[in-house]
Amino acid sequence: MEFKISKELILELEQHIVNKNDKELEALLADMHHADIAEILDELDFDEATYIFKVLDSDKTAEILLELEDDLRENILSRLSPKEIAEELDELDTNDAADIIAELSQDLKAEVISELNDVEHAKDIVDLLRYDENSAGGLMGKELVKVNENWNVLTCVKEMRIQAENVSRVHSIYVVDDQNRLKGRLSLKDLLTTSTKTHISDIYIRKVNSVNVDTEDVEVARIMQKYDLEAIPVVDEMGRLVGRITIDDIIDVIRDEADQDYQLAAGISQDIEADDSILEHTKARLPWLVLALLGGFISVRVLGLFEDAMLEHGKLFFFTPLIAAMAGNVGVQSSAIIVQGLANNTLSGSLFSRLLKEVSLSLLNGLILAVILFLGSHFLLNVEVIIGVIVTIALISVIIIASLIGTFVPLLLDKFGIDPALATGPFITTSNDICGILIYFSIAKLILGF
Repeated sequence: MEFKISKELILELEQHIVNKNDKELEALLADMHHADIAEILDELDFDEATYIFKVLDSDKTAEILLELEDDLRENILSRLSPKEIAEELDELDTNDAADIIAELSQDLKAEVISELNDVEHAKDIVDLLRYDENSAGGLMGKELVKVNENWNVLTCVKEMRIQAENVSRVHSIYVVDDQNRLKGRLSLKDLLTTSTKTHISDIYIRKVNSVNVDTEDVEVARIMQKYDLEAIPVVDEMGRLVGRITIDDIIDVIRDEADQDYQLAAGISQDIEADDSILEHTKARLPWLVLALLGGFISVRVLGLFEDAMLEHGKLFFFTPLIAAMAGNVGVQSSAIIVQGLANNTLSGSLFSRLLKEVSLSLLNGLILAVILFLGSHFLLNVEVIIGVIVTIALISVIIIASLIGTFVPLLLDKFGIDPALATGPFITTSNDICGILIYFSIAKLILGF
């Protein structure tokens, strides 16, 4: 059952903090998962959260540190000495420790690293810090189990026991040669059912998925998702095994990428949180709002070109919002499908076949909607037949054009290395609104001859 924070629990914790009842605090939180404790600390003020953090043991607080909101983690770390921070990092895997150190100032980084007790652990963390955070090298951890292809099974088991002490979870056993180059992986079943004198080279599986240290994190996520992997080895330019990436780190990447795409689709140009300052929200939202405003000005200008037509045929004006809204909605639908396909790498066929499919689909949808619109406008709104014909023809045309724009734009953005999620936001909506109005009145002008 998922943990839920109660007011009674918060009041009880605050009372223990006031009375300095450290033993009661430890007992109250002893059986809780670190993620639940982090959720509780986020509900307290900085002083109370820091107090509880210092009361608990490092083996528990190290995991809690990873789950805290960024601002609370930053505040707690600012109240810890370099030695205290190092004690937390000693309990973490190298990739998690590197992520936390990366958030520190340059001077504090050096101090914390110098305070780490395990020299090898410190060396691995420093090595990870040199990689881009959005690459496989920035995601990977150094903790893994590997065996040499020239060992026999008995030697392999002995070495694995030693290595496994530093690995919280063994997902795979990797096989390397004398130069540490990745050769394959070892099945635990084969290891347990084979003679102890058998050489690893005779039983290991030579096919293994791996990524380079410079592979982008989203590409790593795609590969692990495609092949349903719990972990994937990371190699350098020479094919040497340097680390592994586990599924929990990839889930974070997928979530962050989804959040970013959702914000882009909503017209938010920077990564922000709900609790960020008004200034940060303004900087993230304003650019696209300005674009939408400029688009609105263009729409007004387009309408101004057909002022005489609206004066003579006033009912044309009342269908303008409908045409603009349908253009925007169809464009967003088409672009959303393409963006999803690009993200999942599931698009197939040529650009021409993709556009032809969209034209066929939009034509079918347009005809159905046009019939509904014509009947509704004639029998419910008492609109003249000629106006109904204009609106329905415009609707079909707008739907086809909007679907083509919604399909083509994200593909074009992706080709030039721009995030195609931009095409599902105000950009596509605004451009289709303008196109829809222009097409609508151009058809009206052509039929009515004004």
